[in-house]
Amino acid sequence: MAQERTGVATFKSNPITLVGPELKVGDQAPDFTVNKNLVTEATLADYAGKVKLISVVPSLDTGVCDQQTRRFNEEAAGLGDNVAVLTISVDLPFAQARWCGAAGIDKVETLSDYKAKSFGLAYGVVIKEFQLLMRSIFVIDANDKIAYIEYLPEMTEHPNYESAVAAVKGLL
Repeated sequence: MAQERTGVATFKSNPITLVGPELKVGDQAPDFTVNKNLVTEATLADYAGKVKLISVVPSLDTGVCDQQTRRFNEEAAGLGDNVAVLTISVDLPFAQARWCGAAGIDKVETLSDYKAKSFGLAYGVVIKEFQLLMRSIFVIDANDKIAYIEYLPEMTEHPNYESAVAAVKGLL
């Protein structure tokens, strides 16, 4: 049974339960398996040798998630080819593709954790009550060590975009 963490996050000020471990800066990034589309999977190893900025959102079809993904898409343009900017949610892959097309998202890769919540459980961001992923940011260096983490305490708040981008730039 996966670890459950209470008292660390809320949704509109109501307590929610996060499932999985609380990771720390300096930890080895856990592996995961997510979907690029309904058939093709991706793992941490697919981004080997790159700095990874992982933006985790509950659903692309909500206001803050939409803005968060658009902001990291803009930032990605200036980060170069040695950085993979990934957005992970439990939205189905075809819903992610539709949203990206409509939003003009072309620098961020969207990945779906809908099948087994492999990413969410490994990174401690599955919301037990909703079976969505909690808004969070992970910056992982080229050797797969976690260099930056932001677990948002309130699901509806924006992450600290500047700190996340600065953490990525500090690894280049």
